[in-house]
Formats: sequence, C-alpha cells, structure tokens
Amino acid sequence: MNNQLTAARKGKITKMMERVAKDEGIDRNTLRENIASGKVAILANNRHKNFTPKGVGKGLCVKVNANLGTSPEKSGLKAELEKVKMAREAGADTVMDLSTGGNLDEIRKVIIEESKIPVGTVPIYQAAVETVKKRKTITRMEPDDIFEVIEKHGIDGVDFVTVHCGVTRRSLERLRSQGRVTDIVSRGGAFLAQWMIVNKKENPLYEQFDRLVRIARKYDMTLSLGDGLRPGCIADATDRGQVEELIILGELCAEALRNDVQVMIEGPGHVPINQIEANIVLQKRLCNEAPFYVLGPIVTDIAPGYDHITSAIGGAIAGYCGADFLCYVTPSEHLGLPSPKDVRDGVIVTKIAAHAADLARGNEKAFKLDKAMSTYRKALDWQGQLKCAIDPDKIREFRKDRNLKDDVCSMCGEYCSIKLMKDYLRK
Repeated sequence: MNNQLTAARKGKITKMMERVAKDEGIDRNTLRENIASGKVAILANNRHKNFTPKGVGKGLCVKVNANLGTSPEKSGLKAELEKVKMAREAGADTVMDLSTGGNLDEIRKVIIEESKIPVGTVPIYQAAVETVKKRKTITRMEPDDIFEVIEKHGIDGVDFVTVHCGVTRRSLERLRSQGRVTDIVSRGGAFLAQWMIVNKKENPLYEQFDRLVRIARKYDMTLSLGDGLRPGCIADATDRGQVEELIILGELCAEALRNDVQVMIEGPGHVPINQIEANIVLQKRLCNEAPFYVLGPIVTDIAPGYDHITSAIGGAIAGYCGADFLCYVTPSEHLGLPSPKDVRDGVIVTKIAAHAADLARGNEKAFKLDKAMSTYRKALDWQGQLKCAIDPDKIREFRKDRNLKDDVCSMCGEYCSIKLMKDYLRK
C-alpha cells in the first residue's frame, strides 16, 4: 500500500517526499521525520496521477488553497475550469472543489484532471445534495450515503477531504448553552447539525470515525478535520463552542495518526488580530503540532467586497504565528460565487500573506527571493523584477499604461533616488 505516513515511520523516503524536499529546499530526512510525527502532511492520493504533490506543515513554506465550485444557480463546468486555470497561474498550491450544482462527479473528475496540483473536497456537500434529490430533505440522509461519497472521492484521486467530525452532540450543546451572534456558518457543519438535531443521533463522522480512517488510509487521503463550529463573526471568536470542537479534533487527530492516516486541522474563521496568536497556540498544543489550515482569518466583519484583504491581514499574522496552510478568501466572500477574476485576486493577496509569513519565520528561500528583487530594483532591471514578482502581469500593466522608459518609473522620473545614488556612489 502506497502510504506516506507508513513509509516515513519505516524510515523510507518516497518519490513524493523527494519531490517535496527538493521544491522546499530542505533536508529529506528532516521532512521524513516530521511526516512520521504527524507535523507534516503530504497531499497526494495514491490514485492521483500527473500532478505536483505538496507538503504542508512544520519547516515548510506556508501554502495557499483556492476554493472553486458550482452552486445550484451557477453550475457551468467551463467557468470552473477557467477558475482552475486562474488559480494555478496565480500560484495556488492546491484547489478545493466545493460544488453543489450540476454533475458533481463529472465536475470533480475534470478538476482533478486539469488542476495538476492537489485537490480537496468536502464530501458531505455531495451526500447532502444527492439526498435532497432522492429523499427531498437532508435529514433523511443515511450514514452510508456519506461514507459512500467519501469512498468515491478517494477512488477518483482526491488528495484531502474536509470532514466535520467535531460537530458532536456535546459540542452542539456547548454552542446552544452560550448563544451566538451568527450560530453555525459552516455549510457542512450546518448540514450535520440539522441532521443530528432532527434525528436525535450522533454525527456519523464522529461515531464511525474508524470507518473514515480506513477509507482515508486505503487511498492515502489526508483528513482535514473541519471546523464546523468556526466563528462567523468577530463577536463569536474563540468562544466555548469553537474550543470544544477543537478539543475533540485533537483527540481524533491522535486516533488518525495512530492508524497511519495523515491529518490537518482546520481553523477559524473570523478572529480579531489580538486573538490570532492564541488560536494558533491552542491548536498546536491540543493537536500535537498537526498542520493548521486556516480560513483567513478575517479580522473585521465590515468590509464586504474587500474580504480578500481582511483575510490576507489575518493570514499573514496567522502564518507568522505558526499556521501552515491559508485558505484564500475572494472579494466576493459574503456576497456571491466568485468569478475567475475574483479567484485570481484572492490567490494573489493570499500568496502575499503567505510569503510575508515565510519571511517573518526565517524561511531562507523566501529571503533569497526578496533579496533578488531588491538587487534587480537597485539595478533598475525590470525584467529581473518580473521574475521575482508574485504578480508580474501587474507590473507589465502598470508600465504599459504609463508608457514608461526602462530606466525609471513614474513616481520620481529623473529624480529617482536609486538612479541618483548609482551615479554619485560610483564616483
């Protein structure tokens, strides 16, 4: 069985580990040790072909995910493939297919084929959509419906799956007892909570976690333990419901690792700047330093249309404090399904946040890139700057619109400080 965690614990270096170590510029044995301890996950389903695996976790660059996917209102495959293209060209490390409209099996398979990078999904979405089609309501979903979809995603080559195992009767009771401004904002969390309340039963993903682990181990799918009770507004940040769920996820993380299944932990959400570090420390402490995958976090609720920026602010701080994986947020967050341009903008600003975090964490690869940019800038070498820039198209657009010469920009023109110093310091 091709399983990265099993191999790492046996002292073996796999081809996937070799590739990740080379891309990251790190020692492969150090990488193997961190995989073996559960501090790094390699996102690589053993059935996924012709793609670039990615490592997430301790000692690696902060990674960026781009969410894609249809809705019942917009379900065109062509548009989703354009988003895949935009995400990949902008530098996303992974994509997630969150589709709920159209032919879900076809959409997922095509995205896996076209992405050339790891692909994640949220299987409860498909299970819920298919249940509504067959039985009219999510509450009539059977546990087998969920696990059959998870198995199908594994067979198709999905590299990581978000599973909301921490939404339990206990954590829901904690949530009810405290009250919240925005209740549950996770779609997967809401599906499961509704099902649990109506059926008066425990979450199947928690109750049958051993079944989930067996499926994940078979395909070497990383379990991304989802934050179904993440705060959906600043007022709900770091509350009892969120922390109760995190405690449960820490316990399930340990259980998965004991069974040679790679794990990531998902995190909030909407969090004010002054609480971000505490959230990271808490997750790392409760979850044995497992890779932490955060949505944003969004640091204020009042900027619809600019939430790619509010999340990039939070993402940079979270990355510096120890988060390993940033899920992008687009300008259309809280407003509607993102366009291809929204996807591109979301990836770019999140890449900036991730790189800023890498610099602050002392990542040598990141530092060398910044130094190279500064060297090219001093030399007024625009082609060199294009090579280093996160968004070279933006540079080309600016210079074309302003009809600029190669030796200056329009900020200072002939009074360029770099040009003046070059002339005088050489005398």
